[in-house]
Amino acid sequence: MVCMSGEQVTNSEFNQIQSEIKKTSKKSQKVDINVLLNKVKVANKKEKVENAIFFCLVAMAIVVTGIIVSL
Repeated sequence: MVCMSGEQVTNSEFNQIQSEIKKTSKKSQKVDINVLLNKVKVANKKEKVENAIFFCLVAMAIVVTGIIVSL
């Protein structure tokens, strides 16, 4: 089982974005900053959702453990 930390996921997403930028830059010499900013915003939003889900799972595990121990 392979687990990736949030940083590794971010790095892989960053590498994908870089490869897309390279493909785009080969087609034309101009780079639209708005497209790049939108990609970064989407990646950050995805990371925030993943962090929130992780936090909720950890909190639920603590609560369940507390309930089991108190019985």
